[in-house]
Amino acid sequence: MTSERVRLLALFDRVMREQARPDGPGVRVERAGDVVRQVGAAHDWNGVVWSAPDLDAARADAAVAEQVALCERAGCDEFEWKLYGHDRPADLGARLLAAGFEAGEPETLLVARVAGLAAEVRLPEGVRLEEVRDEAGAELMARAHERAFGKDGSWLLRQVVARLREDPEHFVALVAMAGDEPVSSARMELYPGTRFAGLWGGGTDPAWRGRGVYRALVAFRAGVAAERGYDYLQVDATEDSRPILERLGFMALTTTTPYVYRPTHT
Repeated sequence: MTSERVRLLALFDRVMREQARPDGPGVRVERAGDVVRQVGAAHDWNGVVWSAPDLDAARADAAVAEQVALCERAGCDEFEWKLYGHDRPADLGARLLAAGFEAGEPETLLVARVAGLAAEVRLPEGVRLEEVRDEAGAELMARAHERAFGKDGSWLLRQVVARLREDPEHFVALVAMAGDEPVSSARMELYPGTRFAGLWGGGTDPAWRGRGVYRALVAFRAGVAAERGYDYLQVDATEDSRPILERLGFMALTTTTPYVYRPTHT
C-alpha cells in the first residue's frame, strides 16, 4: 500500500468511522466500549461503523454479543456490522457469522480528491439530469433504482423524502431522465466537519449502460462537493462501478463487507 493510500485510509478511519456523525435526523452515534455504532428507529440504518484496531478475540466476541442483544432489545428490523478489510481480529467475519450475522457482497472503498475530478457533465443525447427536491422526484429515483438493481425501491423513496424534509442542506439527490422515463439515479451525503462527501446509490437501467450516464452523475456531484468546500469523495463500489471510478481518478483503499443480523422477533 502506497504512503498516500495509508494516509487516506487513516484519515477515513478517524473522521468517518471513529468520529462518525449521525447519517440523518433522529439517529444518534454512540461510542460503546470497543465499537462506534449508529442507533435509530427500526427503519433507520442501525449498525457498527468502527471497531478498535487492537480488538482481540475475547473482546471481539463480547462486542458482537452486545450488538446482538442491543438489536433484540430495541426491536430493530436488522443490525449491520460494517466490516472493513483491515479490521481486527483477522477472523472477525467468521465470528460475526457464528453469532448469526449474514455476510453480504463485499464492496471496495474508494476515495478521490475532489480537486482532481472532472466536473464537466457530459450526457448522451436525449438524457438530462434533474435535481430531486420533492416526493415526485423521489418516486422517479425509486423507479430508476428498481430498473438498475432489480430490487424494490420503496425504502429509497422513504429515505429520500425524509432527507429532503429534514436535512436538505447536506443531501443531494439526482435522477437522469430520458424523456419521461427515469433511467438512472444517485445521491450524495455531505458530512460537515469531515472534509468528506459520500456518493451513494449510483445505478443505471441496463439498457442505458455504457453511454456515460453514470460518469455524468459522478461529475455533477463532484462539482457540487467542490462548490461547497469538500476535499474528498468516498464511495463503497460494486465490481460494476469500481473500474469506472478508478478510471475517473478514485483510489481503492480497502474492502468493506456488510454483516447483517436479523432478529428472530416478529
